[in-house]
Amino acid sequence: MAGDNGASAGRGWRAQLHLSFAADAQGTTRLVDRRHQGPLVVQRAFYPEGAAVPHVYVLHPPGGVVGGDELHLRVTCGPGAHALLTTPAATKAYRTAGPASAIRQTFTVAAGGWLEWLPQETILHDGTDVTLSTEVHLHDGAGFVGSEILCFGLPARGETFATGRCRQRIDIWRHGGDDSAAGAPVLLERASFDAADAVHEAAWGLAGARVTGMLAIVPAPSDTEALERARARATEAGRIAGDSAAVTMLHGGAALIARYGGGSAERAREFLQGVWRDLRPLAVGRLAVAPRVWAT
Repeated sequence: MAGDNGASAGRGWRAQLHLSFAADAQGTTRLVDRRHQGPLVVQRAFYPEGAAVPHVYVLHPPGGVVGGDELHLRVTCGPGAHALLTTPAATKAYRTAGPASAIRQTFTVAAGGWLEWLPQETILHDGTDVTLSTEVHLHDGAGFVGSEILCFGLPARGETFATGRCRQRIDIWRHGGDDSAAGAPVLLERASFDAADAVHEAAWGLAGARVTGMLAIVPAPSDTEALERARARATEAGRIAGDSAAVTMLHGGAALIARYGGGSAERAREFLQGVWRDLRPLAVGRLAVAPRVWAT
């Protein structure tokens, strides 16, 4: 159902989308609740890999965020439910005349459920001021796969990120039982990217990379050969001048993190999606079936 249009004079869009998925006794996962306010919507669920896992495309019709915009996506997966969400195109954060913008995701996965959040890249245009926040709550036996790619300007077009800033926050929590208030952190990550800061060029930061990306798989697959394959893929990705990639295991297998830094969103996608294809069968128990929209 739809609320008001989310417009607020002088303040930008206030858009919210709340999705709930539930699995039935036959193992079919359905989108059972869909509520939105403002320009953040989904149209329908697709089932390219069968009834167990719907693929859902999150749409933001304006095509990008400007100063003052706030987008909030909330997703809940019930017990045993499994959903894969992506976006049909890159998210664009445009120049602001003053107000900051915010893009926020809050994900909750009940016992035995899985959520895969694999959006296309976020392009940070010169002069933007945006905060990106992802918060994930996983209950007993639940799993999560998530990625995020940031492009500072448009390197392929020679567009730079000379002014502006981006704040990035990623929190993944593991909860026991039904207690949603308490939990143990799996990954707590904070990043601050002011255009003029040394982080962009320094060896301890991005080392000149204009594109950075990460993929988290929680929990990590236990197969050591699979981990070595992912690390071999990282080594191959790092052979391109100016690019680097790595795969790390956290907390004895509580999570696997793959990272890319370099000069190409296409190469970032190729590496991170490659790791996802390699490890999804072992982590999730299903062959990797790419969303059809990735091929358009």
